[in-house]
Amino acid sequence: MVNRRVVVAFLILAIAVSGPGAIPAADPPAPEQSGEITPTRVSYLYGEVSFWRTGAQEWAEAKANTPLAPGDVLYTGADGNAELQIGPRAFVRAGNGTQIGLDNDEADFVQFRVTAGQAAIDVREIPAGHTVEIDTPNAAFTIDRKGYYHVDLSEDTTSFRAHRGGSATATPASGAAATVGPNQQIVIAGAEAPNVETSAAPPLSSWDRWNNQRTAYLIQPTNAQNVSPAMYGTEELAQHGTWRTEESYGPVWQPANAPPGWVPYSTGRWIWDPRFGWTWLDAAPWGWAPYHYGRWVFVRGYWGWAPGPVVVRPVYAPALVVFLGGPVAVAVRPVHWAPLGWGEPVIPWWGRPGFVGVAWWGGWGGPRVVNNVVVNRTTTVNVTNINVYSNVHVHNAVVGVPEDRFGRGAVQTTRVDDARVRELTPVRGPLQVKPVAASAMSAERSTLTPPAAARERTVVATRTPRDFSPTLRAQGLGAGREAPQAASPRIVPAPKRTVVATPPENQSPGQRPRAGDTPNTRRPEPSSAPSTGPAAPRPGSRAAPAQPESGQTRRPPADETEGMHHKAGPPPPPPRSSAEARQGRPHGPQQPQQPRPPEAKPGQSPQQRSGERAPEAKEKPPEK
Repeated sequence: MVNRRVVVAFLILAIAVSGPGAIPAADPPAPEQSGEITPTRVSYLYGEVSFWRTGAQEWAEAKANTPLAPGDVLYTGADGNAELQIGPRAFVRAGNGTQIGLDNDEADFVQFRVTAGQAAIDVREIPAGHTVEIDTPNAAFTIDRKGYYHVDLSEDTTSFRAHRGGSATATPASGAAATVGPNQQIVIAGAEAPNVETSAAPPLSSWDRWNNQRTAYLIQPTNAQNVSPAMYGTEELAQHGTWRTEESYGPVWQPANAPPGWVPYSTGRWIWDPRFGWTWLDAAPWGWAPYHYGRWVFVRGYWGWAPGPVVVRPVYAPALVVFLGGPVAVAVRPVHWAPLGWGEPVIPWWGRPGFVGVAWWGGWGGPRVVNNVVVNRTTTVNVTNINVYSNVHVHNAVVGVPEDRFGRGAVQTTRVDDARVRELTPVRGPLQVKPVAASAMSAERSTLTPPAAARERTVVATRTPRDFSPTLRAQGLGAGREAPQAASPRIVPAPKRTVVATPPENQSPGQRPRAGDTPNTRRPEPSSAPSTGPAAPRPGSRAAPAQPESGQTRRPPADETEGMHHKAGPPPPPPRSSAEARQGRPHGPQQPQQPRPPEAKPGQSPQQRSGERAPEAKEKPPEK
């Protein structure tokens, strides 16, 4: 199938180059924000989880598929869990009662601070020279090889352990750095004169086993059907839609049971990202890959997402739309947009000078289309000559909001009739709408905020956190009323890197691929997923699938009778038992035990009392 699509693409390009109408365009220089960085993604939420972004006035309810920026903080409640995807095969998860913040997010370095609770770092693949750092009040933990890691905090003590062949370096605020080898645990008490103890790691807890099971589910080769294995969020496509093959576009993914009249980019909100500016956050659980990669097409009466030919290094975009403006006919000027069609360039509204407002096809592997004409990759494209966007002319595809509502909460879009559409013209450059405090929030206000002790705790780190405050102030966003962190980290020397020759687990691209990576052939990888048998509960919030915040009809669940292949993930994370808390908790003062869910009724499983289906298969023992 892939070979067929590549041949078709080359034929189209050959015809376009040799035929009349080709518009004489070279790739613009891609900024580091676009070419190198795929933001850390909030990929899973369970229970109550809050989100903080600098520039906001208060904590917001966390939402799945939010792209994170340095300075962002998450806090999980007594029953909460949050999963952050940092690579195609790498995840960081926060257990209940945990505050975790993102301090740096670069192409080869991602840095978190944990000031309360517990976190798991499940790294199934990491390229040489790449580093994951977990900063805590007692030490900085540097990870540069694959493995499973668990960090646990108490009042003045941190424990860290490595499993599944993992090895890390612990650097306390004072004293010598220490290596934490496979199946070892280190416990560090105090900061000024730390007491360091090493021992064999305790057995994996039920939460550790769930982490193993969840990662195994996420990295199944079948989850990368028709897309690059390096693309995030593709497991949700298998759960919530159907793949079809269209002659003009190749594989096209159709969301299951979309309500009549639904169009892409209509059920969600625009948020302000310090690095990428205006970014689309969709309300659907599958709303990552189809809104940051590929293109949307309207074919045979339905909307589908066409990823284009598989590329080794897909490049993230905050949204793939054309913004449209026109004559001011009312007191408040509306902002309109429509999804980009097959092969059409995005005109960036983000990035450095020389990149903003220049036609860009970053990460797009298919033919390049300008004004419905396929152009050669060496053709020079002047954006002022681009005036045809195929989806703009699809009935009801153009939506919009008044300018004073754009980026200020959930989108309540209005459709633009066909006559008005003809009056609109593309916006070729920055969108002239300034963000406000609500633009930095992923949802409405949250009632859950971390205790002051967690917010104000300092950590040990090897790098100073990246500070976007000047950028935000330039946009008119001031400091919030309450800062989630008050103290600067204590900076310690970074450990010397050791190159460990570890063969990759499969032939997919590594975590956070860099420019210059060479293509490789996609081959089936040995599945490390547990043998699940019949379907277990799918991952996601305990509630029903996300309901569009705009008040439109909720997307109904997929109907398996319509040819929908339903996949399922592991059950929700287990509650932490008091025995496991004692086992994983470091020496020193104990934290209050988290409340347990209500007891099950006779004949009712723990999953059923939380609103999830009970797993029907026995869990495979985790990897050590």
